[in-house]
Amino acid sequence: MCMKYRFLFYFVFLSALVSAQKYATRSGTTSFVGSEETFEQIKAVNSVSTSILDSSSGEIAILLFISAFDFDISLMQEHFNENYMDSSKYPKATFSGNIQNFSLEDLSVSEKEYKVLGILTIRGIEKEIAVACRLSKIKEGLSLKTNFNVLASDFDIKIPKVVRNKISKEINITAEYDLVEKL
Repeated sequence: MCMKYRFLFYFVFLSALVSAQKYATRSGTTSFVGSEETFEQIKAVNSVSTSILDSSSGEIAILLFISAFDFDISLMQEHFNENYMDSSKYPKATFSGNIQNFSLEDLSVSEKEYKVLGILTIRGIEKEIAVACRLSKIKEGLSLKTNFNVLASDFDIKIPKVVRNKISKEINITAEYDLVEKL
């Protein structure tokens, strides 16, 4: 590629990056419930989930550390990290995707529902998912909320026979992120 075209390419690329509004958080809340109704509830909250949204393209990325999930019962947290999630080997979960038909101009304080397509990676296993999310404008930026289910087996999470009737095969995940504009 000749120098003139390379310069033009970089100029256009950098102009697009500068003009794109990005919204982010490092204090998003991701929680899950993974128990059957007949047993003590298995639930945890991660309050340090990181997310970034490019408002010009609808691209979104989320990162969270598995060991940051906080359980009410410390023994559950220990079993979760050591026996189920193997968090020393797979320390993080990620999502990378695109909010379909996203338009910043269409948002208001009322929630608007969007479809999100992307790749969820847990325990090093990638799975294509499609979920609904609700977005709205808030004073500081944007609010994003979602709730969806995943199968433990999709991410090679083994549930021992002794607790199989207590732990749900389908895990309910809820995420709430208040994203602020980044300059």
